[in-house]
Amino acid sequence: MAAKRAIVEPDHRKLSIRRQCEMIELPRASYYRTPARESDANLWLMRLIDEEYTRHPFLGSRGMRKYLKRQGIRVNRKRVQRLMRMMGLASVAPAKKTSVPAKSHRVYPYLLRNLDINRPDHVWASDITYIRLKHGHVFLAAVMDWHSRYVLSWEISVTMDEDFCISALQRALRRHGIPEIFNTDQGSQFTGHAFTGVLNDHKIRISMDGRGRAMDNIMIERLWRTVKYDDIYLKDYQTVEQLLAGLRVFFDYYNNERPHSSLDDRTPAEVYFGRDVPDEADSLSLVEQLHKMNEEPVYTLT
Repeated sequence: MAAKRAIVEPDHRKLSIRRQCEMIELPRASYYRTPARESDANLWLMRLIDEEYTRHPFLGSRGMRKYLKRQGIRVNRKRVQRLMRMMGLASVAPAKKTSVPAKSHRVYPYLLRNLDINRPDHVWASDITYIRLKHGHVFLAAVMDWHSRYVLSWEISVTMDEDFCISALQRALRRHGIPEIFNTDQGSQFTGHAFTGVLNDHKIRISMDGRGRAMDNIMIERLWRTVKYDDIYLKDYQTVEQLLAGLRVFFDYYNNERPHSSLDDRTPAEVYFGRDVPDEADSLSLVEQLHKMNEEPVYTLT
């Protein structure tokens, strides 16, 4: 169901939402399904937990409870554990059990250690993050090219099932071709037979973070910080529709306009597609630009 919802394009130029739902046999009510709902008190706690975890992802439930206590909030650890589990949050510090795959799912080795990732489509990576709304929450999955930081595709869902992760993967493959290696964590969404089956069908080598080593997927972890600090926390979206519209604008800006210092001040799109950027020697200073503007002929209507 989540995968079908992700196919619908609210701003499609020719097809209405109703017609798109009819074509894919999705009840229109399901498309507008209300996101996950918690009590106002828990939503407030989840908001604080999300912000602190984004700042300090090494915090587990014990550390998070201590943080909340220092903010004057009395809450037991079991409640913090439940909320963090619901949000899909786990400390990046090594632990006995963190992102645990289902028992029947195969775990693949981590292939990126000491690997020189020096070209687009060498390694893609994917992950899920919690996104807060005014009266609920959803989850965001993204597929990123590791070398260029280019966001190849993204999807949202009201649940942490595998459908929307598979949809994001399939969309990236349709639009951008096939990478050599695909890296994820060991979450059941990525270790399931459906997700790994798509990768195996395309003969893509599968890499998975070491248990308790979320920083093995560091590039996409940095993406989540950027998305939240530069967009989610500032916009404080009210509804799923507003979030979808906002993320479309943000990811277009992130890919095509936001230069990265680690990319020599180029944008992800410039690196991924190999686009040329203006040489500093060829660019005009502000004074030169103003002078050029003043030399332009002025036309008046008589």
